[in-house]
Amino acid sequence: MLKAVIKKKAYEDIVKQIRNLVEKGKLKRGDQLPTERELSETFKVSRATVREAIFFLETMKLVDRRQGDGTYVIASGEEALVQPLASSLFHEKDDMIDIFSLRKIIEPEVAQLASENRTPEEINELEEILKEQEKEVANGKNPIQTDSEFHHLLARMARNRVLERLLLALVDLLGKTREKYLQTKERKQKSLHGHRNILAAIKNGNGAVARQAMRRHLEDVENILFDKKKGGGKKSPFPMEEVYPNIKD
Repeated sequence: MLKAVIKKKAYEDIVKQIRNLVEKGKLKRGDQLPTERELSETFKVSRATVREAIFFLETMKLVDRRQGDGTYVIASGEEALVQPLASSLFHEKDDMIDIFSLRKIIEPEVAQLASENRTPEEINELEEILKEQEKEVANGKNPIQTDSEFHHLLARMARNRVLERLLLALVDLLGKTREKYLQTKERKQKSLHGHRNILAAIKNGNGAVARQAMRRHLEDVENILFDKKKGGGKKSPFPMEEVYPNIKD
């Protein structure tokens, strides 16, 4: 059934303006927003409207309202772009294995582009990330942070902003699956080995091998997470609403 069109609410314009400032880097992580009174005067709206906008920005994980202290930006420009993108692309009913399959399509391409556009500085940065990941594995820690850093840097090296944003959204959505995969020592070492193979191919500028190494790495993860070697893979181990609770259908 069709319904009457709801007119745009004032708080939505405030949200849009603040999000745009974060995206452009004019508001950075850690910056404090003006007070509710100051924002009310600037936007020519009530303080209730300002509070509604701040609440919405909180649900988008762009700001944090601290009791008695003020409201602070907690997202980078990239994160401000990724959140709306993820919300528009994915829904609660989407199966995690379908989202992972999309990552398998995108990330091998990213690895190939990274090998073609690499710089010596970026290669050094990748090597430092893997050294840190190796330490975490040796100390029995879950290397999910260094794992994310490795894949995020490859996304930047691809020199394609659309691919980078999409991959950041996918990696964020799959956070719980990656955390589960990296629970055992064997899997941590296997992940590190996969990253080393990818880095070796990128370092040599061999795009085709980098693509293959990335696909093999993701297939190793997929086979364990979704039990594909046993003929499974049709059922996601994670309900979408548990993985990304802010996404609405």
